[in-house]
This record gives sequence, structure tokens and C-alpha cells, in this order.
Amino acid sequence: MRAPIRLPELAPEAIAELDALYHTMRDARLRTRVQMILLAAEQGLAAPAIARIVRSDDDTVLLWLKRYRAEGINGLADRPRAGGPPKVTAEYREQLLRAVRQRPRSLGQPYSLWTLQRLANYMAEQSGIRVEAETVRVHLRAAGIVLSRPQHKVTSPDPEYEVKKRRLKRSGTI
Repeated sequence: MRAPIRLPELAPEAIAELDALYHTMRDARLRTRVQMILLAAEQGLAAPAIARIVRSDDDTVLLWLKRYRAEGINGLADRPRAGGPPKVTAEYREQLLRAVRQRPRSLGQPYSLWTLQRLANYMAEQSGIRVEAETVRVHLRAAGIVLSRPQHKVTSPDPEYEVKKRRLKRSGTI
């Protein structure tokens, strides 16, 4: 059985800093880590008891207690993860928003409505940056733009079309 990890006695300023961070933090993962430290420091709880309170496992609590003891508050943040840099630049986003706000035909495209895939292809031609349609959707959504399915409307050049249509609806044939 492992020896329990105990935090050294924390100064009132450190507790106040952790408490303020806990009450202002929006990131749930970081807030839970701060809660783990506060439970260990203020109430002297061991990892198994803290794990039950925060609905985690003992090893996770031990990891964050060790990181806090070694690095302080900065140790509670997520470390950088592997992966390439983002492909989408601020310039790409601006160009994407300009494009989606225009009709495709006005930009020389052979169709009248944008789809995510069409936008991704158009942007790849214009910017040289190829991304998935889902990436385009995410960036549009962040700007408050949602592409929806087109609403098809049947019309006729007949000046009496609307009158005839209403008549057919009333008779129940449509």
C-alpha cells in the first residue's frame, strides 16, 4: 500500500488564491483539480476520500497532488499535447466569412447555394489550405453562421398561379 501524499501546510494567501480560482474558473477540469488541492489542504483528506468526493480515482488525485506540490498552481493546467499546429489562420477565417456571405455564382462557381463541402473546396482553391467540411462548419458556427438545407419552392410564371394553388389546397387535391 502506498503512503498517503500530504500537502505541506499552505499559507492563508495560497488558500485564498486557490479559493478565488475555484470560484472564478470556468474550465471544469481545472476547477476539479483546484477542488482536490483545497480538500487536501483545508480538510486534510487523503486521496481515496478526495476521489470519492470528486468522482475520480485515487491515482488521478495522487497525480494532481504531486503536480501541485512540485509546481504550484501552474502545475494544475493541462500540458501541451501532441499534434500539428492548426491549419486554419485568421486570414482563412476572414476569407471564409466573406465567401459564405456571397452567392456562389457571384464568385464564379457553377451552383447557386453553398454546402459545407463546396465551401471547403472553394476555400482550398482560393487559399491553398485544404480542410474537412466539418472544420468549415465549426468555424462558421463560431461566427454564428449555420448552413441549412435549401427550401425548395415551386413557382410558375403564370399570373394566376397563386389563385389556382389556393383553390387546389382548399379542394384537398394538394
